Amino acid sequence: MMDAMDAMDAIGPMSDDARAILLLCTSVAAGRGDDARPLGPAGWAKVAAQVARAGLAPGSLLGLDEAALAQLLGDAVPSAEAAVRQLARTGQLAIELDRLAMRGISAVTLADDAYPWRLRDRLGPKAPPVLFTAGERSLLNAGGVAIVGSRDIDAAGESFAADVASSAARAGRAVVSGGARGVDQTAMRAALAAGGTVLGLLPEGIERRIREPETREALTDGLALLASPYNPGAGFTAGAAMGRNKLIYALADVAVIVASAARTGGTWSGAEEALKAAWVPVFVRQADDAPEGNRLLLRMGAHPLNAPEAPDPATVTPSRQAAEPAAPFVQATLGLDDNA
Repeated sequence: MMDAMDAMDAIGPMSDDARAILLLCTSVAAGRGDDARPLGPAGWAKVAAQVARAGLAPGSLLGLDEAALAQLLGDAVPSAEAAVRQLARTGQLAIELDRLAMRGISAVTLADDAYPWRLRDRLGPKAPPVLFTAGERSLLNAGGVAIVGSRDIDAAGESFAADVASSAARAGRAVVSGGARGVDQTAMRAALAAGGTVLGLLPEGIERRIREPETREALTDGLALLASPYNPGAGFTAGAAMGRNKLIYALADVAVIVASAARTGGTWSGAEEALKAAWVPVFVRQADDAPEGNRLLLRMGAHPLNAPEAPDPATVTPSRQAAEPAAPFVQATLGLDDNA
């Protein structure tokens, strides 16, 4: 993996906009015992809208006192006092980012050119303000085939997932998955074994995962990228797993669901959300022995996939359009919308 200097060279100098987003939307620079909660996507969207209305950019928040911040943001933040404390920790932020860079971890924010356009355009205000990454950063914008499914799968499902991933790798397309046991890890390992690349969206921080020998080898070889919207040291929670599901779909060009329970579980909720939002064409394994959830998803508009080959989204007629384009939010986030 790259050392700290290589990581910083690849990222480039940090802008004040990125610095402000990191300070308000993560806890990497938080002091011990600090009870100020970082802003999530919805919270940051409110702040971005207020900043844009004032004709400013996020970096303009740095250095404001409590009164000025309260006047600018109003009720967009729970506490102007807490926000001022967060924004003042630029020194601690630099120290923590250097520490993470030594481990091969970097951050990309909505203010950075490297932020994946698919998340910006498809998720809009639901896009995570910050992603922490380790590995080949270009994979953030590579698209590819999302392969998802239950943690507990039978031999037929496991074989199907591996074959789809191998097919994607042979076609030069990245495999996007969630890094969990079962379908996710089966697909990612099969893609790497076939000489492909993988993008893993984790439901926890990435510090623990990058210590695994198999993972480190793929990262070092430039064949993989791990990304997470959660702080690098954060542990797994079911809520975090649900929250990252949309990122798997939104970062891909097409999605394949290998196995899903019916009306329950993370695979089902993620697939249901992806179908309603129409982020990408969604394919579902169709087989006599497929679980009931697969059959229900097909009735909801998913495309059937009978052969274990990576589908080509260019050949698919969309069943519906996405609810609305989210691009205007990008403009507002960076204070670039003249009409905001």
